[in-house]
Amino acid sequence: MMALEGIRVLDLTRLAPGPFCTMLLGDLGADVIVVEEAPGAGRRFDMGMSERAQAFNALGRNKRSIGLNLKDERAREVFYRLAEGADVVLEGFRPGVVKRLGVDYETISKRNPRIVYCSLSGYGQTGPYASLVGHDINYISIGGALGMTGWPGQPPAIPLNVIADFAGGGLYAAFAILTAIIAREQTGRGQYVDMAMSDGVTSLLAMAANQYFSSGHVPAPGVEFLNGAVPFNNVYQASDGKWLSIGCLEPWFWQELCEALGCEEFVPHQNNREKFPEMFDFLRSKFGEKTRDEWFQELRQRDICVGPVYGLDEVFADPHVQ
Repeated sequence: MMALEGIRVLDLTRLAPGPFCTMLLGDLGADVIVVEEAPGAGRRFDMGMSERAQAFNALGRNKRSIGLNLKDERAREVFYRLAEGADVVLEGFRPGVVKRLGVDYETISKRNPRIVYCSLSGYGQTGPYASLVGHDINYISIGGALGMTGWPGQPPAIPLNVIADFAGGGLYAAFAILTAIIAREQTGRGQYVDMAMSDGVTSLLAMAANQYFSSGHVPAPGVEFLNGAVPFNNVYQASDGKWLSIGCLEPWFWQELCEALGCEEFVPHQNNREKFPEMFDFLRSKFGEKTRDEWFQELRQRDICVGPVYGLDEVFADPHVQ
């Protein structure tokens, strides 16, 4: 038996965060029903695949679907009947839309007091930015993550749409829904979950925020311990133009790396910033002597934190991923 077997989820969302959330719930055994405004309407975003393949190969696995135009009273009645037997409703509309459609939490919970109803939006249902439209890049901007990427004097580095949409949004929403289901086992009643992706992003910055609140130091791009300032936690280009990641944060890992590369003189200077330029010069030159995969195969035999920087085409060929 799977963990969420017997749990039914009605998915009203369209873009990446919501479908990713319900995909995770479906992977755990939930019966996910995607409610589309018309059959296939949620699958029309095309990236070179057929409409059906684009939807179901990406975030649509382990789901069923039904076409309902919720502006139509007859369709709403069908949705109400589905909601009466459901455990979860997830919606990703702009604040106020589900109220106008008549499928908001207040309406649904009267028919099904055990419903867990989650609204997933950029900035939440209330507050100064509730009505502000946006996408991942905007949420990580306001949430604080984007301002810590990149290099000094350069624009922030845009990290695809994985931080807000998937981590701070879809993943956090799934977590919130599961905790609400657990709470329902104790109280017998469902609840409303207001999940803001920008809030999720900010919560992911817990360690950086602690540094700021405890010392007043504002973490800056490219100059911090974990974002590119130190030679022992960085990426290096190999002779074939590919990159290798080194994460020797602990002294014993750093010592192992130095011994493997023949630069034992750097062992006692791991955190000596005056030595960083010399260390960087040596490591960049040294890693340029062999290919990425040659270095990985050599260094992985020792107690060294090392990894090849893969392109997506390489990720799925790696034996660990397979």
